Amino acid sequence: MEIKVFNNNVEKALKVAKKKLAGEGLFRELKRRRFYEKPSVRKKAKQREAQRRRQKWLSKRKPE
Repeated sequence: MEIKVFNNNVEKALKVAKKKLAGEGLFRELKRRRFYEKPSVRKKAKQREAQRRRQKWLSKRKPE
């Protein structure tokens, strides 16, 4: 990943970098890996995440 800094505006470059990293799910992954997670808990979380994505997809689809 490459972030370009224009006019020595490092704050804006950091903001762009954080947004890109968040979009890739890096912060969520770091938070998830901070502590050990039992396989059963991991499986439940994966199912919950899939359900959330499914609900989001369905809510976007309804107006049609």
